Amino acid sequence: MIETATSATLEKYRRYVLTSFLKKLQPVVIDRAEGATVWDENGKEYVDMYGGIAVVNAGHCRPEVIEAAAAQMHKLVHSASYIYPNKPVADFAEALASIMPSPDLHVSFFGSSGAEAVEGAMRAAKQFTGRGGFVALETSFHGRTAGTLSITGNWNRKKKGGPYLPGVAFAPAPNTYRTPFAGDADAVARQCAQAVARAIDFGTAHDVAAFIAEPVMGEGGIIVPPRAYFTEVKKILDERGILFICDEVQSGFGRTGKMLAIEHYGVVPDIVVTAKGIADGFPLSAFTMREEIARSFTPGDHLSTFGGNPVCCAAALANLEVFKRERLVEETARKGQRAIEKLRAIAQRRDRIGDVRGLGLMLGVELVSDKQRKTPDAKLTESVQDKMLERGFLVGVGGFYGNVLRIQPPLVIDDADLDRGLAALDEILDAA
Repeated sequence: MIETATSATLEKYRRYVLTSFLKKLQPVVIDRAEGATVWDENGKEYVDMYGGIAVVNAGHCRPEVIEAAAAQMHKLVHSASYIYPNKPVADFAEALASIMPSPDLHVSFFGSSGAEAVEGAMRAAKQFTGRGGFVALETSFHGRTAGTLSITGNWNRKKKGGPYLPGVAFAPAPNTYRTPFAGDADAVARQCAQAVARAIDFGTAHDVAAFIAEPVMGEGGIIVPPRAYFTEVKKILDERGILFICDEVQSGFGRTGKMLAIEHYGVVPDIVVTAKGIADGFPLSAFTMREEIARSFTPGDHLSTFGGNPVCCAAALANLEVFKRERLVEETARKGQRAIEKLRAIAQRRDRIGDVRGLGLMLGVELVSDKQRKTPDAKLTESVQDKMLERGFLVGVGGFYGNVLRIQPPLVIDDADLDRGLAALDEILDAA
């Protein structure tokens, strides 16, 4: 059992840090980290299978990233980057454009968090189209500001936070495990896409600026849409002159075995939002768009005090260099395929696993109390998370029902560590 009573840091958290929004404060104080390993203040070692919520994709305390940030700190920590240009911002904006799914997507605005970038993308869509409505997906998550919660399709995240923005309609998530539609994956894709059309046509005042979606839904429970889904949706949007905002905050930067998850679907969005893995732990975000969308902003329309921080941009540039040199995207695809095959083999032996899904190292294991009825089991999921922690493995929990184990380690995790974590999960479920 993990000791919780003796830590002065935990006591300070309980007294001085707001944590009442958590079900519980994890009883581990992280002291240091390297690669895919973290150590607590007592020196106990843990394998990080959550990556700080899919942030440290190139690994904790990556030396090249730290060195680039430190070198920049000795030169310039902060400037009003949108008024007085600096080199790290310019260089990283060019590099970020190079990983977009189309050369047309080459103008970026930098912020500090994913929510800030999503809000900025929403503003850009409004500026360009002259319309104010949005269509989003049920069980989606886009941030915790008033604007991003307005387009988040999960009441658990929204309660007591309103009133929210008007003009937002929701369509069913393309979740093949819990779909209300019949048929194979292609049939589900078509019907879910038509549900987007119905949400636009019957749930709005025909003033929709954009449809926003995560190409793989993270907080919603690692939901992977069928391959035809975004192609069908994009046709519907183009027919109506509606933009597609692709929220890659969690799924981007190699997480799914592609640099951006939307590459799995062969669709080019109008605006792409990135954050989390963008700078390997330094606070940075961006929304990247076509030039004609960017030019719809006029003086005074937008700004961010800390957006385009030169230290964060220097770290982000070094982060991309690590990706290229170590072929992290290709390695993630390989590791993810191994992992999902092992998880599916475990699922065949365990009645409490309802579904296994994911792309790359963005994996979800949905736990149920009744496999036939697909009854969500949040209590078991929390218990498994606790037991994994006791065994020395950090995993996340998500999904609308709180019953999905989230496995999203740093992309540099060793095969052996990943295998040990999956073996521990198998043993814990066996005991359950």
